[in-house]
Amino acid sequence: MVTPPITPVEVVAEAGALSLPDAAAAYARAGLSVFPCVPGEKRPLTEHGFTDASTDLNRVAAWWRRWPQANIGLATGRPGGFDVLDIDVHPGGSGFPALRRARQAGLVDGWTVLARSPAGGVHLYFPVDPEREQRSWALPQRHVDFRGAGGYVIAPPSRITTERGAVRGYRLIAAGCAPQPVEAGELRRLLAPPRPRPAARPGVSLAGGSGQRLGAWLALQAEGNRNRALFWAACRQAEAGVPQDEARHLLGSAAERTGLGEREIDATLASAYRSTTRRHNAPAASIASGGLGR
Repeated sequence: MVTPPITPVEVVAEAGALSLPDAAAAYARAGLSVFPCVPGEKRPLTEHGFTDASTDLNRVAAWWRRWPQANIGLATGRPGGFDVLDIDVHPGGSGFPALRRARQAGLVDGWTVLARSPAGGVHLYFPVDPEREQRSWALPQRHVDFRGAGGYVIAPPSRITTERGAVRGYRLIAAGCAPQPVEAGELRRLLAPPRPRPAARPGVSLAGGSGQRLGAWLALQAEGNRNRALFWAACRQAEAGVPQDEARHLLGSAAERTGLGEREIDATLASAYRSTTRRHNAPAASIASGGLGR
């Protein structure tokens, strides 16, 4: 059996030389919380997803004895671990322009590991700041996700099966020499400057927990109703004046737990926000043009 590296950075950097069970054990031994995901996919195999992630060697070994080909989910934002900036590449766009902007602003120089993702994007690993918690967020219009507290990534040497049946893995590109925590809030403000929040419609609550309640409800939906439920929940968030990227963060994890893929989640959210915007703007447009609406 391959002797695992002793530090978290070395584990990520050298995981490509290990089998999935040995790599999972190496991550856990280095103090990184892991959990199994569906072979070839990103969906958790455990009942509670990333919240089940563990460093317990016996539990990790039992998981990979049961699912030896399981991908490795790595919980982010935990002390002694990593925050990860996920730069996506999709048919509809690329996060690399946003990454270049962040680099020019000097906000992403402290990465400690750089890994290539199967779709051609990159994961930038940063050490977790022990003094504060930085929550996960997503900017789908910029094709950038931040995986901090409350999130996870798929770690090397995991492999993903593409829609065309090709199998591609996560692999190391480089290891940094001057790691430091990323300023996730500053980065988000650079890439998506905050806009004034529109006033709430009468009867719509903006209570802080409403998004969490919608997420909890969404996570319970069965197959056959998942996409419809996500659309309905996203419409409620749009009506409440919640920005689309915040709704993606609030509802995306719950939707993933039901089995929906990232592309389907992003498309459903975009459709819900477009639909809600058209519905709300229609009366105003009709009045402005002299009509009475319907």
